[in-house]
Amino acid sequence: MFDRWLADRNDCFESSGIRKVFDLAAAMKDPINLSIGQPHFDVPLEIQDACIEAIRGGKNAYSQTQGIGPLRQRLADQIRDRFPHQQRDVLITSGTSGGLVLSMLALVNPGDEVIFFDPYFVMYPALVRLAGGVPVVIDTYPDFRINLQRVADTITSRTKLVLVNSPANPTGVTASEQELRELAELCRERGVVLVSDEIYSHFQYDDPFVSPASFNDETVVIDGFSKSHAMTGWRVGYIHGPPPLIAAMAKMQQFTFVCAPQPAQWGALAAVDIDLQRHVDDYRRKRDLVVAGLRDHYELSRPTGAFYAFPQVPWGTADSFVRRAIENRLLIIPGNIFSGRDSHFRISYAADDETLHRGLEVLRRLAH
Repeated sequence: MFDRWLADRNDCFESSGIRKVFDLAAAMKDPINLSIGQPHFDVPLEIQDACIEAIRGGKNAYSQTQGIGPLRQRLADQIRDRFPHQQRDVLITSGTSGGLVLSMLALVNPGDEVIFFDPYFVMYPALVRLAGGVPVVIDTYPDFRINLQRVADTITSRTKLVLVNSPANPTGVTASEQELRELAELCRERGVVLVSDEIYSHFQYDDPFVSPASFNDETVVIDGFSKSHAMTGWRVGYIHGPPPLIAAMAKMQQFTFVCAPQPAQWGALAAVDIDLQRHVDDYRRKRDLVVAGLRDHYELSRPTGAFYAFPQVPWGTADSFVRRAIENRLLIIPGNIFSGRDSHFRISYAADDETLHRGLEVLRRLAH
């Protein structure tokens, strides 16, 4: 009887397959867990201390919708250094997922088309539909590169925005400077908003990180502290971009999330100045360990960022392969969670070395 009360937008969502694996991990004794998309190190003590100090100092009320002044100013200074000739405002959001929600609600009208690339972060199609938009997915298999001509041919009079994620979840692939430059210039020429999801910007291993905002000052950038500083539960992200767009997103935040948690924002202020190089170097080493452990057994595009690998299954479908892996106590994510295809699976190498070695051994055994 309750079905008649539910809004149609509920049909946009299915329970995340990732959450199902998380639930399985909680119920399984000593799993080999390579499914979790978050750093395996703890929040740095300086951040913890700053948050505790804020709580004990009475900074527990709502902050301004836009975020606490010191954090906004610190980020604005960084953004000005990176994009010195651009006018960009910054908004503190309730995580980068909150930033994605705000960008969709502020930019997408019912019927507008939103282009993104397959494989994609699991939330993209659902959030587009939540805003009434139409997901338009561009296949990037087998190498997960951006084909500019394919993007140009896909843009129509109904296209409102293009959403790009580099370094990418789930593939770990990073777009080249040329790909990002050409995509940014194409969006400017066609009058299409470019939204750049840069949550893994700190984790790029072989070349310097490049933002498409360097080539198109109308680009909206979404970033945050969840992945870089292991603050996934703190819910602090930020958006920066053209002031009129950021003002619209701030208005949307006022009537939805209200603000990011104030004590966590003071923690994020401390996070801005923390050197993460040792963690980046460690994940680069883990990336190399995974590639070396699988390259003779799986087809794999070498990850160059984030902390994921996306191998092709050696037999069957990704769904059947992952079920077999789970029977061997190995938790990984089937690629159909992130894709229209059921041919790959995601590994997170944000794990200790012992867990990685155990997981790689199972995968080598399953390959034959």
